[in-house]
Amino acid sequence: MRTVLVTGPGGAGRTTLAAATALAGARRGERVLLLTARGGAAERVLGTRLGRPGDGPVPVVPGLHAKCVDAGDHFRREVLAFQERAGAALDLLGAAPLDEDELTELPGAEAFALLHELRAAHETAGPDGQDTVVVDMPPAADTVALLALPEQARRYLRRLLPPERQAARALRPVLAQLAGVQMPTQKLYEAAERWEHELAAVQRIIDHPGTTVRIVTEAGPAAVADLREVRSGLALYGHRTDAVVANRLLPTGSADPFLAALSGQQQSALKALREEFPEAPVVEVPHLGRDPEGTEELDELIRGTVGEPAAPAAADDPWTVEDRLASDGILVWRVPLPGAERDGLGLLRRGDEVVVTVGRFRRIRTLPSALRRCSVSGAGLREGALHIRFTPDPDLWPRGH
Repeated sequence: MRTVLVTGPGGAGRTTLAAATALAGARRGERVLLLTARGGAAERVLGTRLGRPGDGPVPVVPGLHAKCVDAGDHFRREVLAFQERAGAALDLLGAAPLDEDELTELPGAEAFALLHELRAAHETAGPDGQDTVVVDMPPAADTVALLALPEQARRYLRRLLPPERQAARALRPVLAQLAGVQMPTQKLYEAAERWEHELAAVQRIIDHPGTTVRIVTEAGPAAVADLREVRSGLALYGHRTDAVVANRLLPTGSADPFLAALSGQQQSALKALREEFPEAPVVEVPHLGRDPEGTEELDELIRGTVGEPAAPAAADDPWTVEDRLASDGILVWRVPLPGAERDGLGLLRRGDEVVVTVGRFRRIRTLPSALRRCSVSGAGLREGALHIRFTPDPDLWPRGH
């Protein structure tokens, strides 16, 4: 199943283009599900009521269903379920349970709700399920952080609750019988296992070859600068961009000097976007002179748009190790970071891990086994990739190699 994650700077028309992407798939005969957390905007664009929190997907046109993700409802259900599961432990601590009507979602709840619904959509896919899921994502920088969340959260869980410590769990039922209640640590590890399972499932979807990111932007002077760091952040986590959608383009050749100047500015921005994103097509979407409302106007938008871009070819882990021991006595770990600038780069070795920072984004990777027996001897940014040089440690490197 294919998953298209639609993001971009705020105000660029993400929700409209996510709906148009989903509708275009349905018009091609696909079964498409559109997920969005911006219910009001999506309802105006689709011309369809999306129901209340907890409702299932709503049919829009043949082949297209849409669902509004309610972050508040998801947050309340998760907190109440946690309270019920951890009731004994909370009683030991003297905690007073929270009532449903006093629960208000915390910042970041939308991210968890979207990931939960994305996982649920894939779990229900089958012979009669959808072919494509289109997700109306948060603004671009927030989307990079959201997509990094499963990997980061799993790392935190492994550090805070190491799996090897769970070997002693056989003693916990005995301790629980002696104490007369379930031990808090037992509930803690049970929760950690459940979170690990759910996060791993989401990460498999994010990392799947059929999952791509589609960036929506307006073609203006700041477009390239705004997206450069986002492009590097997506590359840092190995996410594939299948298209950059330039929205609300004015027609060229206008006799009106004002419109001609704006159109010329947009064409210059289009050229810069194509140079900045050589790996992804730049799709042009015309300005209708109004914000589309309803599927008929979305159809008009689709008709004026270049055809659906093909998903980029799946690739193995893009962080590749180059063996240059024979010629230079080093190994080189190549990290693709298109659009990255030297001033925003950071590199740190921590034991068997490296921490790579690009602007506001950071990723921690475990070193491949060969590189763990080496020391970092330098790094350089060239041709859109960070090249990290490793020199074998004589005390750790196998003799004769």
